[in-house]
Amino acid sequence: MFSEINVTVEDGNLGRNTGTATHAQAKIGVSNVESATPVLITSAMKPEEIKRKLGNTPLADACMDAVENGLKTIYAIPVSADVPGETGDIIHTGTGMGTFAVQGEPYNAYDIVVRITETGNTNEGSFQYSMDGGNSFSEEYTIPLDGTYEVPGTGLALKFTDAAGDGKSFMEGDAYAFHSTAPTMNNAGVLKAVEKLKGFGKTVEVCHIVGISAKSLWAALQSEAEEFLEVYKKPLIFLCEARPCADGETLEEYKEAMEKERKGINSYFISVALSYAAYFRRDQRTQNINLAGVISGLIGRAKESLSIGCVEEFPVSPAKIIKLLPEGIEDYSREFDEMGYTVFRQYNGKEEFFVSNGNVFAPAGSDFKYVESVRVLNRIIREIGMKATDKIQAEIDPENLEGSIKAMEAHLSIAVEDCERDKVISSGSVAVDMENLDILADETINLEVSWVPMGTARRFNIKFAVNNPVSSGSTA
Repeated sequence: MFSEINVTVEDGNLGRNTGTATHAQAKIGVSNVESATPVLITSAMKPEEIKRKLGNTPLADACMDAVENGLKTIYAIPVSADVPGETGDIIHTGTGMGTFAVQGEPYNAYDIVVRITETGNTNEGSFQYSMDGGNSFSEEYTIPLDGTYEVPGTGLALKFTDAAGDGKSFMEGDAYAFHSTAPTMNNAGVLKAVEKLKGFGKTVEVCHIVGISAKSLWAALQSEAEEFLEVYKKPLIFLCEARPCADGETLEEYKEAMEKERKGINSYFISVALSYAAYFRRDQRTQNINLAGVISGLIGRAKESLSIGCVEEFPVSPAKIIKLLPEGIEDYSREFDEMGYTVFRQYNGKEEFFVSNGNVFAPAGSDFKYVESVRVLNRIIREIGMKATDKIQAEIDPENLEGSIKAMEAHLSIAVEDCERDKVISSGSVAVDMENLDILADETINLEVSWVPMGTARRFNIKFAVNNPVSSGSTA
């Protein structure tokens, strides 16, 4: 018989009366960088270093958002684009008669503005460029003699072509603006990258799939999550990004579409971030983004049992989240939250933004409706699994069966005691099924691990009343 640790999760138990945490995460996303192994990103790295490792790409952006919000360790898995990014139409404002064009395929979504800072032809005039729609600009550069300037780390080149005439092809104050879309990966590319984690030697809690995904991928990841748990004994939460509200789509239509997208996915290992915002990134760019990177950072900062919706602990400054998008989405936050999506919100009297609930796509009636519940479950599974592995093929004395089993229970209980000590659970226990124990016949030990979770104050019911005491000087 092949030695094995088998894992079963009993859900719905809260309806009855009855070591050291790991905060590393993985991110899978499009990058022009090739790497056969996951790339280590840490919170000590500056944006420039992250971009050197991962390119100026969606994967690098997601890592920057996460470390800025509290995540310490990321194993980034670059994936080649299946659909290249595109550049949109160029909008020219001003009087210059020269020609401006863009060449190449973008590595990311950019809102590029090129402004002329000194009048002249190529090799005479000067320009600056912005990657975030004009919120911040580069240093000044002379327009190259050959008219071609490669924007570092973007995959794009700016092409200036002189007009015939008197040296005023490009006029000071003129501007050229265009938008690019990010390259994307298909589901097969994502799942191929997920395979790399199965044999990866490090423990990760969350795998963030960077970029918009939909029901088809969520369903595939649901199956992958089951395999990670049952076959590889590596319980893992997949954090995905829902699509934004489309141009011309009303918020009511968007709500109905996302409700349909949610149906049929029933796994507490799948979490989907729905909120979009104008966000001021760590590298000084302001962009409209899905906030999954921020969410993964908050998860990395929180102990396993603490909700990332805790108002005291996890406010996100309005200097970072400038506004939620699109306008009016806040009116639908409660409904999206009740569907199981993870969204941001504001509270009356507070300027900061907060996660409403760290939701997962759990089935109805589950004990594991929130990320924090699943993180506790996964920690206990991992640590009990490691303790049980220590005891594979350990000798059991049939003539001192109770003593052998008590010693084993004490060893396994260390994992639960560590969780109690760290206040991740209130209490817990490990018990061997002695009634059905027949170690000589089947060489199998059946265990039950149970625990009482920490509580969470999600709502307050407050009664207000005016007290009108009778004056001590009054008479009947």
